[in-house]
Amino acid sequence: MTRPVSPFWPLEWWLAWWDAWGPEPYVAPLRDSGQARALARIHATAFARPWDAHEFERMLCERSTEAHALWRAGAVQGFILSRRVGDEAEILTLVLAPTARGGGLSHRLLREHLTHLAHAGVRLVHLEVDEGNRPALRLYARHGFTQVGERTGYYTRADGSRTTALTMRATLA
Repeated sequence: MTRPVSPFWPLEWWLAWWDAWGPEPYVAPLRDSGQARALARIHATAFARPWDAHEFERMLCERSTEAHALWRAGAVQGFILSRRVGDEAEILTLVLAPTARGGGLSHRLLREHLTHLAHAGVRLVHLEVDEGNRPALRLYARHGFTQVGERTGYYTRADGSRTTALTMRATLA
């Protein structure tokens, strides 16, 4: 007996299509420490000294932490974490999964995070960035950050050498 031909594509094709062309990525607050392992995996793709899941769990439980994630098809594709004290905040990390890089999504994530901080009463935002991270420097400059200092030999690279961290600051409207 022959099997009838289905008018529908195989399920695997639909799932692959959904992941590739499904809903637009969106930014939402992140408070669920259950995402800590996913955050640690993404963080490890971008930093020589990545944070582990326990560090993310701890930070997400702190009242002073402001966190936003970039979501697509039900999975975290990137995130930003800040620590807020009074009317100032410090961006602790911003990272996208390798598959989400290069499409302007970091701009969207940072913009929405800074908007949230401004609505929460934050006026000054600080951060530090590796002097050799040109994409990050362009991103931060686009959002009004200017260099205010540097920390020579602050970061350790994967090969063990040291690099300078640039400290930056932006004033929110």
